[in-house]
Amino acid sequence: MSEDIDRMADLSEQDQERLAQTGLEVDLKNRSGSFFQVDQDIKQAASLEKGIEVLAIADALEKYDWLQEYSWKLVPRDKDQYTRYVAGQPEPNGFVVIARKGSRTVYPLQACLFLARSNVQHVHNIVIAEEGAELHIISGCASASYAKTGSHLGVTEFYIGRNAHVTSTMIHNWGDEISVFPRSASVVEENGAFLSNYVCMQPVKRIQMSPVAYLKGKNSVGRFSSIVVSTSGSYMDLGSVAHLLAEGASAELLTRAITTGGYIVSRGMIEGQVRNTRGHIECKGLILRDGVIHAIPEIKGDVVDTELSHEAAVGKIARDEIEYLMSRGLSEDEATATIIRGFLDVKITGLPDVLQKQIDAAIDAAEHSGF
Repeated sequence: MSEDIDRMADLSEQDQERLAQTGLEVDLKNRSGSFFQVDQDIKQAASLEKGIEVLAIADALEKYDWLQEYSWKLVPRDKDQYTRYVAGQPEPNGFVVIARKGSRTVYPLQACLFLARSNVQHVHNIVIAEEGAELHIISGCASASYAKTGSHLGVTEFYIGRNAHVTSTMIHNWGDEISVFPRSASVVEENGAFLSNYVCMQPVKRIQMSPVAYLKGKNSVGRFSSIVVSTSGSYMDLGSVAHLLAEGASAELLTRAITTGGYIVSRGMIEGQVRNTRGHIECKGLILRDGVIHAIPEIKGDVVDTELSHEAAVGKIARDEIEYLMSRGLSEDEATATIIRGFLDVKITGLPDVLQKQIDAAIDAAEHSGF
């Protein structure tokens, strides 16, 4: 039962390993704070950095009356059946992170959302980075090794202030019969930046999400990077949306997708609504075994002087690439694995080394499991 788990260290070795694959540190080494929720029970909410607050959302709403102005403002309560479910809960769960003006995290915060025995886990998270703040968050979401079925419904709202910088890295490790429906949105003010990274390379029944960024400040930046592997029986409907609402605003949506028998819909949409804005969408997919990758990039320019572009490519590993590596002494399996690793090994601009290492570790875990 979740009542028997008070710390990540209370989990079995197998489940601790599952969390480690999402980038989480059980002993909080090299972390500036932690949030830990098992099913609907919040076990920990703590910050180790001056100027950074980590609170359970119920406690935060009670402590700060002004927080109501940030709750359900970017993600509508009635957006769909999943947001209505989360909004309708009498006791909200999830976290609030507040990075005060000018604060900087030396190490990333980590948030652990762990599905153990509940049929449905619901969370509502709010992240606020005030002017000039710099914040890095690793969200590790996983189900227990013994959890056979269940759903995770997560709503997250990001507020990035003037000259603030937020990096959010979400790594999923669910199960064959777990369905996941994140709903998130962000607003970025003048000279602010929001980098959102998503990694899922383990089996899952269904994931459907399409985070939205409103780049409303002059020279604001939004970047979404996704690295996914869809195994047999998995259905992934993933996308990102960026609205360029101020001069100098820019957005980049990058996806690397592999199917080993699963179904992937890779969406991306950028709308340039103001002059002197830029946006680019890139989706590249590999079909390793019979599966489907359906890329749907969209760009919409509403004014003169918005520069938008997209590219998408889906295919298989070129035989001549395999043969070249085999001529250098690799076996066919080794050559194939090397090419796949290179395909997934995307270096994300502006990503701290500690977060890049977590993404690399997730790729390692997927490779060891045979992709």
